[in-house]
Amino acid sequence: MERFAIRAGARQSPRRYRHFVGRTAELALMQGALAGDTLPFQTLYIYGPGGIGKTALLHQLTDLCLHKGVAATYLDARHVDPAPEAFAGAVVEALGLPGGAPSLDRFSALAGRHVLLIDTFESLGALDTWIRDVFLPRLPDGVLVVLAGRTAPSVEWRGDPGWQTLIRPLALRNLTLEESRTFLTSREIPAADVPAVLEFTHGHPLALSLVADTYALRPGMRFEPQAAPEVVHALVEKFVEQVPGPAHRAAVEACALVRAMSESLLGAMLRLPDAHDLFRWLRELSFIDSGPLGLFPHDLAREALDADVRWRNPEWYAELHGRARAFYKHRMQQTRDDEQRRVLIDYVYLHRLNPIIRAAVDWHDPGGIWQDGMRAGDGAEIVALVRRHEGDPAAEAAERWLRHPAAATVVFRGAQQEVVGFLLAVALEDLTDADVAGDIITRGVRTYLRAKVPLRPGERAVLFRFWMSAERHQEFAPVQSRIFTNIFQSFFNTPRLAVSIFPAVESEILEILMAYAEFTPPPELRFEQDGRRYVTFVHDWRVMPLGEWLEILGQKEVGMTPPAPAPAEELLVLSEDEFAEAIRSALAAIRSRRSEALRAHPLLRSRLVRDRASSGGEAAREDELRKIIQDAVESLRELPKGDRLHAVMQRTFLSPAPSQEKAAELVDLPFSTYRRYLAIGIQRITETLWRREIGDQAR
Repeated sequence: MERFAIRAGARQSPRRYRHFVGRTAELALMQGALAGDTLPFQTLYIYGPGGIGKTALLHQLTDLCLHKGVAATYLDARHVDPAPEAFAGAVVEALGLPGGAPSLDRFSALAGRHVLLIDTFESLGALDTWIRDVFLPRLPDGVLVVLAGRTAPSVEWRGDPGWQTLIRPLALRNLTLEESRTFLTSREIPAADVPAVLEFTHGHPLALSLVADTYALRPGMRFEPQAAPEVVHALVEKFVEQVPGPAHRAAVEACALVRAMSESLLGAMLRLPDAHDLFRWLRELSFIDSGPLGLFPHDLAREALDADVRWRNPEWYAELHGRARAFYKHRMQQTRDDEQRRVLIDYVYLHRLNPIIRAAVDWHDPGGIWQDGMRAGDGAEIVALVRRHEGDPAAEAAERWLRHPAAATVVFRGAQQEVVGFLLAVALEDLTDADVAGDIITRGVRTYLRAKVPLRPGERAVLFRFWMSAERHQEFAPVQSRIFTNIFQSFFNTPRLAVSIFPAVESEILEILMAYAEFTPPPELRFEQDGRRYVTFVHDWRVMPLGEWLEILGQKEVGMTPPAPAPAEELLVLSEDEFAEAIRSALAAIRSRRSEALRAHPLLRSRLVRDRASSGGEAAREDELRKIIQDAVESLRELPKGDRLHAVMQRTFLSPAPSQEKAAELVDLPFSTYRRYLAIGIQRITETLWRREIGDQAR
């Protein structure tokens, strides 16, 4: 078997490396090591993920030795048995040393400077200790060994004081933007396609080579990652060629989907009660890095895996996506403040490939911008920002709202604590006519709420009245990412939130974003002020609750057609008095036992019933309403004197006696006491179901 050994001067580097670019610092390091009378280190340990260009660099180092007149030998360790004698014999054979003595003794025949380059060093993992403690110390002082593998030097290499001055670890990174562009130019990639290729490859050498090879095979093609599954497949196979089985591949694919993989998230996505061993295996992969938030793959590995599984198995991709969404939704309901904001960023990251979300949100949580409250002097600066971007009337409104108790302001600061943006939200539910008199937009929104989507007692409506970056106003920028995340967070944290309203200076791209986010722009809420046109977007959480909203956005992201939401007019938003009257009429209809009694009943169009009967027609909703009433009656048993309350309601409505007098007789109560228990029972059922109608159980 050929061990892929090359001696300097025997032949040039393989033809596929003739377009080599970059690695200036690495080549300079080798050149400096060869220039001295003594070697500054004995071992150069190059490491990096598969496809990063380790082999190409080793061939360049071999050529460098040739030009410097230094003997060099390249050996690919993947063709060597990982046993001491086999390895030593392979090295001796590659070096062309004379036979006769045991393998390790032959190295004394090496005279002068010599460089031994060993590629794919990770395949010799079983020999790591032996090579460090036995093989390398037997080499003459003039031999420089270059090891190249996927994993960094083990702790034994780095922790042994004797080796710390003898080894030089060298992590190999992606090519720079300019180096990548130079390579693509040398491969004659059309200039118009270069930006797309650069964005897809992130400077990863293997990816650049594979894309260039595809162009060579298909002259005139246009590069589109989703339309080039063979390129992606080759990348994926390079990354996961050592994966032991289906569960491990699934773990890699799940890791590629999320921003950072924790052990608990991996267990949730793969439906495993204990994901510890699989997580530990994932952590050891060469293209997986770890950070404070968990594990994450090399950028190119992530995009290649993501594109491959989307193309190869879209159903599985959608399933993984849904499981991650469910995990994050649960975490968001359990966390607050900075931790919740981090989880929100994780959630948004699932949508990173969507061009709409990609333009609006920086899921990397941009540094240098931090959230704060109002400080002395901020008010004047904020008013000046509003005046600069939206004119005098808006600035006057902002000045009033900054002093109003119904408004809350979040300030975003830069590195020097300067104001780089802000968000001012107004709680609309308790505003008076005087409060909104000087603000055309808030006044119009309040009028719209009263006429179109009236609030019920205790419900909240939030108007994000002002939001902007100091420099770019409402254009998408890192500050806007923080603003949008803050707004998103409010959807989870505002008790009994009924309506969210989002006004903005008219913008086509923002209208696209808000349509994607299921916010609608009512024609009544278009305004013009000081030469600027405003459009206002509204979402009624009673019509599409938070859980349903998240699911619809998630299904859009994975290419599924979300279920069409029920038309807004189908959902009936009842006041508390109207709801109480509807419960009484529903009880009477159930008591009558007529099949048509509940037909077209207003509660069939309530959130209470629609949440429980999301599919099926009117008959299904009638059945669900009966069951809801029955369950509510049954729950009365849990109250003090609940058995009596339950008996009264049962005999009056569910298994009705011919008359109320007979019902009182059957439950063994005086008629006046029966009537008192009946009123209490109806009240308790109404309160229970009203809390479900307006409560947070769907959020």
